[in-house]
Order: sequence, then structure tokens, then C-alpha cells
Amino acid sequence: MTTSRLPVAVIGAGPVGLAAAVHLLAHGEIPIVFEAGPQVASSVREWGHVRMFTPWEYCVDREAGALLQAAGWQHPPADRTPTGAELVAEYLEPLAALPALAPHIRLGARVVAVTRRGADKVRTAGRADLPFVLRVAAADGTVRSVEARAVIDASGTWTAPNPAGADGLPALGEEAAAPHIATGIPDVLGSDRARYAGRATAVVGGGHSALNALIDLAQLREAVPGTRIHWIMRKERIEAAFGGEDLDGLPARGALGSQARALVEDGAVEVLSPFRIASIRPGDETALRIVGDHDGRPASVAVDEVIVATGFRPDLSMLREIRLSLDPWLECAAGIGPLIDPNLHSCGTVRPHGARELAHAEPDFFIAGMKSYGRAPTFLLATGHEQVRSIAAALAGDDAAAARVELVLPETGVCNTRPSTRAPVQAAASPCCGPARAEPVPEVETALEPAASCCAPAVAVPQPAVQGCCGSRVEAA
Repeated sequence: MTTSRLPVAVIGAGPVGLAAAVHLLAHGEIPIVFEAGPQVASSVREWGHVRMFTPWEYCVDREAGALLQAAGWQHPPADRTPTGAELVAEYLEPLAALPALAPHIRLGARVVAVTRRGADKVRTAGRADLPFVLRVAAADGTVRSVEARAVIDASGTWTAPNPAGADGLPALGEEAAAPHIATGIPDVLGSDRARYAGRATAVVGGGHSALNALIDLAQLREAVPGTRIHWIMRKERIEAAFGGEDLDGLPARGALGSQARALVEDGAVEVLSPFRIASIRPGDETALRIVGDHDGRPASVAVDEVIVATGFRPDLSMLREIRLSLDPWLECAAGIGPLIDPNLHSCGTVRPHGARELAHAEPDFFIAGMKSYGRAPTFLLATGHEQVRSIAAALAGDDAAAARVELVLPETGVCNTRPSTRAPVQAAASPCCGPARAEPVPEVETALEPAASCCAPAVAVPQPAVQGCCGSRVEAA
């Protein structure tokens, strides 16, 4: 095969990876999609019990929806917010089963390395003319090589959660305490109920994933009064975690912050903030003792379980032989670093972007979806759809389509420094517009999503406001 006749490899069969395949097909390209799990959207299935706060209107890629509707699929009610499981069952599974797409998906195929044929990272001469080579491991352990003319890495970050330690490293003793630590949003009210009922749990993190866990634990506490809840985060102001509340552009997201505020004000949750975790040790009367700095003073808290909801980071190990152009601290594509830096942007006020901003030093290689944002917590699912639309157009040589902006979303909500009719939990909020990017703010809380912000970039299109792959449960607690 000549390089031009090789397929375009897509790593990951989640919502963004499948959308990438659909857009490639629309441009006459041949995709080959590698999914490490036994089913499409394996990572989404792991948080299937979680309800997103993005309505269906913004969960379905436009091209994918058109392909499905041509096959008789009915779009779910646009204003309804799905759970992760519903996103899979009602959209991603039917999409992957379409005759146009199904033959291009390889399940149980984990990409362990990407390189160029016969060339390591150092070689420059003729590099762009060499096909990519992907090392793909099957479930039985066998490994084969697959060539591709281009690569879109949409493998996400779900398998690489951030640790509890305040300095970016696991806290001392954190790895040994792993049997008592869960990451993300465990199913507190379902399959994991027995693990938390009647016990002391610390939720670590200040984003919406942490709020989900707190709200579910509070509901469990109503049924099992002995359940105790501690909320640990690095934020200087607790109110920053509540977001826009009733003024948020997405009511479900606003309700989440309001519920969390009510839990704190009612005393259902013990808050330790700012708290920077240094170590996690075996406890005396409880399984663990979390030790750290609480507002400048040594402190510790005794718990049985820990839920670490401090966000995610990209696993770049399989890209060791690819020439990446990375932002020096976010580990995202260098071109979008200033757009998504959480030191400056504390909500989804991220300008739509595509192939140009996502380009790396390696020609025809792109990272899309959650992984494209590196350690930044502002990724939006609809933004991922726009990314792969643009990338597919660029790979097909349609530069005009690649450069267009086709993303229109609702307003982001409000700045978290809004005047409040309630007494603040801590000191009054300070201005949210951060310093110039050349002066990074230390100790930024990393979570799945940040609070709303007033620092929106000046663009001529409505700004993104919706939540991406990882949504939030908003049922009454």
C-alpha cells in the first residue's frame, strides 16, 4: 500500500473517537478505530451511573446524528440530560453498530506505541513521507503492527487520574492505601453502597465530580446516619466550588452547586479547605489518617475511605516516539494551552478550535477529545466533536472546512464572584480574572470541571458552556 491509501488510525471508541470515524468516512477517508476495552465507550460505561448536566442537544455529534437518523434512529429529547449509561445505550452503541461504521472498529485492541515506519523520534529527513506504525496488543497478549497514514489519539484520560497529593505526586502512603481509595465518582448509592454506609469518607477535590460524590454520600447519610463526610480541597475559597448556581446557563449544573452549598451550610459535610495532603497513613480507630497542611497549620483527619476526585492527566507513554508539541505545564497541545489554562479560565470559556490549534510537530498526528486538554479541567464534549470535524477536514485536504468554526453553544453561566444573598461560607470572593499566563498561579485545583468564570475570551461566537464526557448527577439528595 502507498501511504495515501492507508487508513487513518483513531485510538479510542468513545464519543469523540466514534465521531472522528464518522467525519473521516464523510470525507472519503478509511478509518480504523482501536478500542482497548471489550465494548465501545468502555470508559464511559465505568461512570454509567452518573447523570450528565449537558442535555442531549449537545451530546450528539451532528454528522453522527445525521447518519443515525438516516437509518431510522430517533434523537432523544433535546432538553433531557442523559446518564453515562444512557449516552452509551441510546447513542454510542447504535452508532457503532451502523453498517457504515462497524467494520472499522477493533475491540480489545490496545494501542501500546505509535511511531513512524523505520524511524525513531530523532530522524527528520523524509519523516513526513513515512507511514505511522501502531503497536496493538490484543486481549490474549499478542501484539501486532498496523500502519496508518495519520493518527487521531482520542483515548481520553479516564485511566490516568490525578493523585490526592497536593504536589502532583501521590501522597506518601497513598499507593499503599489503594484498597481504601476510589477515583472519579463511585456508585455510592448503588454497587458501592456497602463500602461507604456508616463509615467516614473523605472526598478530595473541588470540581463537579467531588460535588457529585458529596451529594450522593449525603443521601446515603440520610438512610444510614452513622455515615460521616469530610470534604478536602486546595481551594482558598469554598464558594469557588459552587459555581454560578441559579444564574448558571445550564440549570442542572447550577443545581449541583446549590445542593453542595446547602450541605455545607447545614453541617452535613465537614469542610477542610484549604487543605494540602502530604501523607495517608494507617489509622488507629479508622482505616486511614490523612495528614497535611490545613490553612497553614498541621492537621489530620481520620477516615475509612477516600474518594479522590482531583481530575485526570494524559498518559503520553505510548507516544514516546512521536514528536509532540506540548504546553509546558498543561501537557495539552501547545496551540490551545493559552485558551484553556485553568490559571486564567475557571469554566468552559474556551474558544472553539480545530486542526490548526491541535497540530503537533509530527505531521498528520493529532490528539483530540479529553486527552487534548492535558491536565486542564475544561473539556467539553461538543468541543471534542468540533475538534474531530476540523481534523477530518484537514486530513482530507479541505482546508476551508478545517478552518471554519461550526460550534454554537449556550452562554457559559456567570462568574463565581457574583453577589450572594446568603452569608459566604468563607471570606468574600476575590476577582476571578487571573494573572497573565506568564505568571502561573501555584496550587491550582485540578478537577473534572471548574467553576464558572467571568474571564471569557473575546470571540464573535457564543461561548461553550456544556459539560463533556464526564457529567454530573443532579437528582435531589
